[in-house]
Amino acid sequence: MEDGVRERKDYGSDKRGAKHYVSGSAVSYQRCVCRRQQRGGWTNREIDVTDKDDLFGAQTWEEAESNMQKEACVLAAGKAHVDLKKIRYLFGGDLLRQGIATSMGVEALQIPMFGLYGACSTSGEALALASMSAAAGYGGTMIAVTSSHFGSAEKEFRFPLGYANQRPLSSHWTVTGSGAFLVQSAEEYRKQNTKSYFSNIRITGVTVGKIVDYGLKDSQNMGACMAPAAMDTIVQNFQDMERKEKDYDRIITGDLGSIGRTILFDLIREKGYDICEKHMDCGMTIFDKERQDTHAGGSGCGCAAVTLASYVLPKLEKGEWKRVLFVPTGALMSTVSFNEGASVPGIAHGIVLESDA
Repeated sequence: MEDGVRERKDYGSDKRGAKHYVSGSAVSYQRCVCRRQQRGGWTNREIDVTDKDDLFGAQTWEEAESNMQKEACVLAAGKAHVDLKKIRYLFGGDLLRQGIATSMGVEALQIPMFGLYGACSTSGEALALASMSAAAGYGGTMIAVTSSHFGSAEKEFRFPLGYANQRPLSSHWTVTGSGAFLVQSAEEYRKQNTKSYFSNIRITGVTVGKIVDYGLKDSQNMGACMAPAAMDTIVQNFQDMERKEKDYDRIITGDLGSIGRTILFDLIREKGYDICEKHMDCGMTIFDKERQDTHAGGSGCGCAAVTLASYVLPKLEKGEWKRVLFVPTGALMSTVSFNEGASVPGIAHGIVLESDA
């Protein structure tokens, strides 16, 4: 068995990045941009840019979302003192048809790009692919970026805002925000002497999720649709990494919300685990339930990305947490599949983040 490589029991997880700063150093200088409303869930000074205007100076919500992605990428590279031309690949995605927020947002950066779609789990998918690519030697520095926008998501998946429809209590509120993360291999980290600009956070494992479908069809209850996938990935991570709940300071899901969280706890107890004391949900953290009427909580690609960038990673960087399992969740639906009566399957990707602080 090679140093840092453990034989896997299943194809789901991989620890081969354990000896690389495949995401840690670069991930720490994540950049995020969001609308001011997202500051409600915690007293947060780590969000780089906030704006009271949800158009961010653009004419449409889609263009606004593109602007957020571009701004997040530029800020990430600038903070880390990395030339955009030195970034080998960009892994990015959003919720819109054909990923237009990403493609139109990062076009001006001229970085070779892989467009992704994992619904609200896209931040995990992007980080997994970026870290594995860096660890495999396909490039020294990668960037992972994703975003969501309340206005564009409502128009894409639900009802026009002018319709002013009532929202069931099980529904989520799409976060208007974007997060970008630089991912750098250990070799590049040492070669470029970027230690002074990067923190001590590493990605030490990845558990790639499988599509899990319990047959639910309610698109206004995405937490219930995604909870089985979250359970499957978390349990798979425990088994593959030979770990227990106590081995993580936090187990962080993306946007299950209050209803999905309850379902997750029930499902995972059936597998012999209890994560209640370790669990945190980005959708329940990013908003203030008492002051902001977001029903079940936040959602969208930007929900997990902004929370990771501005809340989770700073705690790792300061050494308050040593190891977390980040599990962004996604509901894999479209307007076509919903109108045709198809169920809403879920997916969740697990990213193990560790701090050397």
